[in-house]
Amino acid sequence: MLRSLFAGISGLRVNQTMLDVTGNNIANANTAGFKSSSTVFSDTLSQMLTNSSAPNAAGGAGGTNPIQVGLGVQVAATNTNFNQGSAQTTGRPTDLMLQGDGFYVINRGGTTTYTRAGAFNFDPNRDLVNPGGGYVQGYAVDAAGDPVMSSPSDASDLGKITLPTQDSTGTYDLQSYEIGRDGKVTCTFEDGSKEVIAQIAIADFANPMGLNKTGETSFGESTASGAVQLGVSGQGTRGSMVSGAIEMSNVDLAQEFTNLILAQRGFQASSRVITTSDQVLEELVNIKR
Repeated sequence: MLRSLFAGISGLRVNQTMLDVTGNNIANANTAGFKSSSTVFSDTLSQMLTNSSAPNAAGGAGGTNPIQVGLGVQVAATNTNFNQGSAQTTGRPTDLMLQGDGFYVINRGGTTTYTRAGAFNFDPNRDLVNPGGGYVQGYAVDAAGDPVMSSPSDASDLGKITLPTQDSTGTYDLQSYEIGRDGKVTCTFEDGSKEVIAQIAIADFANPMGLNKTGETSFGESTASGAVQLGVSGQGTRGSMVSGAIEMSNVDLAQEFTNLILAQRGFQASSRVITTSDQVLEELVNIKR
């Protein structure tokens, strides 16, 4: 059977994958915190027709190069683009945007995920949650307002962030709250006093592109991403927070529509290879009529 027939089939498959990835990017062009992906192709194994040979000075012959025929194409990777998305100002104090590296830590039903989508709110129990009901994780703070943490990878230091109804003495009611660029949640009470009740945790990874997409604009840790490194805003390479804004998708529609054209033409060309191979086989079968 012709090698070109199967090479054409492999071309159809990978260009269909490119269409799938591109279509998903375009569909999520307005999804807060979404990170676009790109498709990387590579050739498959090549069939060796003739091996290379070394020069033979005694025989008066030079060396020869190998003769190889490729056997098609395959998807090598789908890389996630973690570049910063644009900011959308909302004015809501619980909407948070990360400027720089890092992820918010979300715990839902005992499962921990990581996200850049910062559209949070306080639920009826006064806990800070994401739209899916997952608890935004943070650190308890000491009397000086500094986070209490034992090690960068110890998730047991984290917990949900709950607004108090009164100050620590139980005397004055809560009047307002604010979330600073450092992620500290500061409450103001009726007497004008202020208390830092928690600091939002920020996760970082050695290889963010190795994270698994888990849905709902969230990611999960994997062996390729490396172990999670926990900390707070501004610590290490972690970015700072902007309250009252969310990070939008980083999808570049101009680039995605260009990718659609490339995938369409690649699919069309691969199908033409299959058509031509079929015509060659038909001629072979019809040699003797």
